[in-house]
Amino acid sequence: MAGRGKVLIIDDDESIRIACAQTLEQAKFRIALASDGEEALEKASRESFDVALLDLMMPGLSGMEVLGKLRLDSPHLMVVIVTGYATIESAVEAIKHGAYNYLPKPFTPEALTAIVVRAAAAGRRFLEDACINRELEREMLSDDMVGRSEGMRNVGRLIRKAAPTDSTVLITGETGVGKEVVARAIHRLSSRSEKAFVTVDCGTLVESLFESELFGHMKGAFSGAVESTVGKIELADGGTLFLDEIANINTQMQARLLRVVQEREICRVGSTQKKVVDVRILSATNWDLLQAVHEGKFREDLYYRLNVIHIAVPPLRDRLDDIPALVDYYVRKLAAEKRRPAPAVSEDAMRLLKQRDWPGNVRELINAVEYAVVTSEGSTIGPGDLPFAAEGAPAASSSQEGQLARTEQGEILKALQQFGGNRTKAAEFLGINRKTLREKIRKYSL
Repeated sequence: MAGRGKVLIIDDDESIRIACAQTLEQAKFRIALASDGEEALEKASRESFDVALLDLMMPGLSGMEVLGKLRLDSPHLMVVIVTGYATIESAVEAIKHGAYNYLPKPFTPEALTAIVVRAAAAGRRFLEDACINRELEREMLSDDMVGRSEGMRNVGRLIRKAAPTDSTVLITGETGVGKEVVARAIHRLSSRSEKAFVTVDCGTLVESLFESELFGHMKGAFSGAVESTVGKIELADGGTLFLDEIANINTQMQARLLRVVQEREICRVGSTQKKVVDVRILSATNWDLLQAVHEGKFREDLYYRLNVIHIAVPPLRDRLDDIPALVDYYVRKLAAEKRRPAPAVSEDAMRLLKQRDWPGNVRELINAVEYAVVTSEGSTIGPGDLPFAAEGAPAASSSQEGQLARTEQGEILKALQQFGGNRTKAAEFLGINRKTLREKIRKYSL
């Protein structure tokens, strides 16, 4: 089984380092250890990591100093602050300086694994979205871009118009088109850009823990609540809260979220004390929310509160002319991270890439390019270096076979999204066995 990623554990307490390492190794992560900030920075300069677990209170360089240096040298690295001094101030300060999240001591192995899994997934999305982000930035600098799709120019124009306001924005589009990139661009161009941008992935959180994740909880509020924690809404105070895959929350949580949108007040689980918060709310979904409203699965009042401004991100198959720029950017970025010369992409390989339908959108495109960059042996990526070379690449909507493949890939992606990447549950939902699902994921480069 392939590993989930590489984690750097930074803590001056040897027992904590060993315990965290054992837990994460069982979860199929690769581990490196550092006992202080200097050792951590030295290892991070030589190796690439997906996640760093960082203790705030260490001798020598403080956790905050190490955080700043790690974020400067490795922007894609997701840093989880681990601290026994979990106060609102330290948590907000860490998030403000670029930490992904924080984990208060003591914590359970399950809590550690869950937060690292989410952090690794967030880091992967960061890399996948980097090229879309570059494209959007270029669109926002000019309205007259040669060779750019009209769909992305429209997205750029809407971002520029929405950013200066405090209006809620609903971002829609298929899985992998870069909805979080749009949300980050709005935040970066807004008056809140110096404050926190906090993401809540509604599609991966366990339903029973969602309320605590969003609102925080008091110590003893429920079994396992060994410390008081700050919720994501409170962490985003003064900044932007991004609710990704908003359609996944149940109706009870929809009602609580509606009150936040309307009244800008929250109350931690287990507390009766209300707190006023100043947050801008952005949300995203790959579902048809209006259809969900008609089916009674999503509250109509919340829908209209969230959908003041609507930005629809087009799928990659509707902007195939953007592929050369995306491929060129990601090939260079990935090659630099692997410390190797960037290979060229042959005309035949580029033609094959532009013929494909890309049901997984930019995320699927980057997976294919990454495969080619890692496995190609020469200085040029040819058609044979692409993972789907043997099967060919049907032109978009050119045949019934292509349409069936598109439909199948779309259903697989939806199932994986619905069950937070759990292949066993997705396979059961699709009515196939896990081995068949694994083969189809490999076949379609999902």
